Amino acid sequence: MDAAPTIDFYLGIGSRYSYLAATQIARIERDRGCRFVWKPIASGALLDRRGSNPFRQEPVSGQYDGAWREYDAKCWAAHYGVPFEEPKPFRVDPTVPALASLAADAQGALVACCRQLMMMIFVERREIDDAAIAELPALLGIDARAFTDALEAPQTHIAHEALLEEARARGVFGVPTFVVDDRLFWGNDRLVLLEAALAGTPMPSGARQA
Repeated sequence: MDAAPTIDFYLGIGSRYSYLAATQIARIERDRGCRFVWKPIASGALLDRRGSNPFRQEPVSGQYDGAWREYDAKCWAAHYGVPFEEPKPFRVDPTVPALASLAADAQGALVACCRQLMMMIFVERREIDDAAIAELPALLGIDARAFTDALEAPQTHIAHEALLEEARARGVFGVPTFVVDDRLFWGNDRLVLLEAALAGTPMPSGARQA
């Protein structure tokens, strides 16, 4: 029997489109017999490493306008039949949600942590502050002391740095990005192409980004 296809899923916890895509993962795994490997990163840090971050300047095109992105995300949520609330700004460093998910991974709760944080951000419209992060162990049913220790451990920061470098080296330039073999599918709206590839539609070799 052939092994189930594996898709690397680079996501940003506070990314609207990562959240929307994440709502479809279980269905795609069930329908296509594949497995997604969740790789949470601070997407702003990835953009900074590429030397141009469109979210740190005036919008260079309509797609980066905040009102447009809120409208577009609500349209996708309606299409998927999932809840969506425009998120509040983080009150912690943007790397913390990714680090929290990696800290939870030490107890086998990486995906659960990603999903819990996205629920808090995009459904409950919670402010993600120190108190919200401190609630995670109880919500996930994991050991609080071990979670806190892992969150503060240098190894967790090193793991996040390694994911950022891995993403950059593979040509990932934004989130969500899905990588299967050498092919990159960027954006929630590319899920249809990813599913087509998983169904056997021939696709060209992946384009490499500088």
